[in-house]
Amino acid sequence: MNIMISINDIHNNHVLINDVISIFGWIRSRRDSKSGFSFIDVYDGSCFKTIQAIVKKSIPNYKTEVLKLTIGCSICLTGILILSLGKKQKYEIQVLKIKVLGWIDNPHHYPISAKKHTYEYLREVPHLRSRTNFIGVITRIRNHIFYKLHHFLYKKKYFWIPTPIITSLNSEGAGSMFRVSTLNLNNIPVNHDGTINFKKDFFGKESFLTVSGQLTAESYACSMTKVYTFGPIFRAEHSNTTRHLAEFWMLEIEKAFSDLENIIILSEKIIKYVIKFVLNDCEDDIKFLYNHIDKNIFNRLQKFLSSKIIHINYIDIIKILKKSHQNFSHTVYMGMDLMSEHEKYLVDHYFKSPIIIKNYPKEIKAFYMRLNNDNKTVAAMDLLVPDIGEILGGSQREERQMVLESRLSECNLNKKKYSWYVDLRRYGSVPHSGFGLGFERLLSYITGVKNVRDLIPFPRCVKNALC
Repeated sequence: MNIMISINDIHNNHVLINDVISIFGWIRSRRDSKSGFSFIDVYDGSCFKTIQAIVKKSIPNYKTEVLKLTIGCSICLTGILILSLGKKQKYEIQVLKIKVLGWIDNPHHYPISAKKHTYEYLREVPHLRSRTNFIGVITRIRNHIFYKLHHFLYKKKYFWIPTPIITSLNSEGAGSMFRVSTLNLNNIPVNHDGTINFKKDFFGKESFLTVSGQLTAESYACSMTKVYTFGPIFRAEHSNTTRHLAEFWMLEIEKAFSDLENIIILSEKIIKYVIKFVLNDCEDDIKFLYNHIDKNIFNRLQKFLSSKIIHINYIDIIKILKKSHQNFSHTVYMGMDLMSEHEKYLVDHYFKSPIIIKNYPKEIKAFYMRLNNDNKTVAAMDLLVPDIGEILGGSQREERQMVLESRLSECNLNKKKYSWYVDLRRYGSVPHSGFGLGFERLLSYITGVKNVRDLIPFPRCVKNALC
């Protein structure tokens, strides 16, 4: 009886020795012996490891097919699983039968050949780059972290809320958004004053792809207490950097009856939980990153787990930057929004560790953040980590109706559009807080991969929407 199994299951199930098994996969390499047999290295994506198959010339299709197999061909192998005598692998398969499922057209021009490819080149073939070890490693780690974030929040009794991707509201109160429309661009309906008549559009109003699920998640936090949303968000920013994407994933948590300090504690716990899991359960993939990407990966992640994150107020950060005598491109002054060069100096050189900056000036933060007693700052926080900068930002939300309405006016926002959000303060308002965690930036910090375009399967950025 054949046992259908993955390569990952083979390495985690020791009772299959001497059993006849079948595996599906793709060829990583093929070596032929003068003695009349071939070594085929097969992977199936289930884990970093491959498995070696030994194919003897007595196999019926050895000359007609086996000797023509190239990198990337898909096959089904049936054979006896044995312990390998070689030092490079633990198991191997003595093949009884091999079936070719898919050939490579023109192997000499196969885009994912055996040679080492640059990250820039791989971004040009996103539909094929998952066949490389590098992207395979990133994909598995991404999947594991995604699952563990859900698991952490499930165990903490948080409810997952699928907030809308299409919205008529800018959650951040500023910034560019992608418009969603079914209007005929060759015949756009207009009003008497020449403006676009969005009443003729699908939703009867101007609509966009969301920049955040926070505001709608808040509405559920104000009845379910602990909620979160986790999905793609979209920002039409012309930031062509290694840290920005037009489409990326965000974990956003909202908790009622909590203040700023409560969510700071939660944010630290959830990141340490994920890092501990990766170190314990993604050993092979992390070893690959250690060998090829970041020699400091183990030390960096273990240091994060063992260190107490420094908490510091914005006002003290400005003092540090002013005294640094660094030749910053952007002048340092009280009330400024920190730039990447400032963040890099703080975490990479001054503190040499992650930090949490709190209590920012209200002018540089969103309207929904709770105004502090000084009427100048808001109860906001950002978590900055070395090499990346900000990966997480949050705040205590403004629960006072009159203060929120005043902030909407200060930010020149249309109160009518935010009327439902104000309603949450009119009907049983409660103190509540939350934060957003950029998933790709978290992956960047954990893996040591600098460019977020290599951490999402199909990157969307300025002038780039392949596939």
